[in-house]
Amino acid sequence: MSTTTELQQTIIDMVDNTRGILAADESSPTIAKRFAAISVESTEENRRHYRSTLLSTPDLGQYISGVILFEETLDQKTSDGTPLAELARKQSIVPGIKVDKGKGPLPGAPGDSITYGLDGLAERLEGYKAQGARFAKWREVYSITATNPTQLGLDANAEMLARYAAVCQSTGIVPIVEPEVLMDGKHDIARCAVVTENVLHSVFHALHKHHVSLEHMILKPNMVLPGIDLRTADPEEVATETLKVIRRTVPAAVPSLNFLSGGQGPEEATRNLNAINQLRGSAPWQLSISYGRALQQPALHAWQGKTENDAAAQQALLNRARLNSLARQGKYESE
Repeated sequence: MSTTTELQQTIIDMVDNTRGILAADESSPTIAKRFAAISVESTEENRRHYRSTLLSTPDLGQYISGVILFEETLDQKTSDGTPLAELARKQSIVPGIKVDKGKGPLPGAPGDSITYGLDGLAERLEGYKAQGARFAKWREVYSITATNPTQLGLDANAEMLARYAAVCQSTGIVPIVEPEVLMDGKHDIARCAVVTENVLHSVFHALHKHHVSLEHMILKPNMVLPGIDLRTADPEEVATETLKVIRRTVPAAVPSLNFLSGGQGPEEATRNLNAINQLRGSAPWQLSISYGRALQQPALHAWQGKTENDAAAQQALLNRARLNSLARQGKYESE
């Protein structure tokens, strides 16, 4: 099978008009924070059990088409010895893998950061592919301040995303390209719109330069939101500003935009997605989700680290996935 055929089949299996992506790729420090909030120790066994519980949720594949896994998770198995990637496949959920190695300061651009992990990426992807991964995810982050992101920050982060995406496609792995404009700060929604537009312009310029096939990638953008310290926008305003920016920047060839939740609460993220799809008009892309905390938070709180709560956690996850499926179609009604 050619790499192009592989890429196209993965897009077919992941992109439709009702389902979204579950982001279960929290790094070790991040999941430790999530577990600490429910007084659970972040041991390998607890992480394995929790993620196995999520992926064995009955009927999850009705609402979820792909799952992003952390490297550790791709190598883990259920209690009966089934690899977690295979557990996902049994529900027609495509397994994928987070491949970036975290971020640090960008030299020469105070306040901007850059993500690591390109060295040896092609070899790592071949290994992940052998373990069942069919897509990958790489995240670059952009802080909003009076001076950030700088032009150097925009250019350097876009270059990293494009190089990563090109390497993925050369190995038959679909890249999820995630340029996240962070919610942190007191900026208004207009400032977020300007920054997000600049970020997406720079990203697609770099993707074009590196000959990335737009038909065989998924974009994971932020919604256009006011800063977390100035949260006043209603869903219709978020939807209007988000659609305006993506119409200006994202080529029609991209099959799907799977929005990140970026710190929004579960209900807020669903309301905003619903408004986007109600106002989408003739938008050429699928407008879906790649939510982590906004899907998992209710499940974590139901679970509390106790095996007897596994079914309750699964029900909480399934409910949020179902509600976001409705929002994908603009049919969600506020809880």
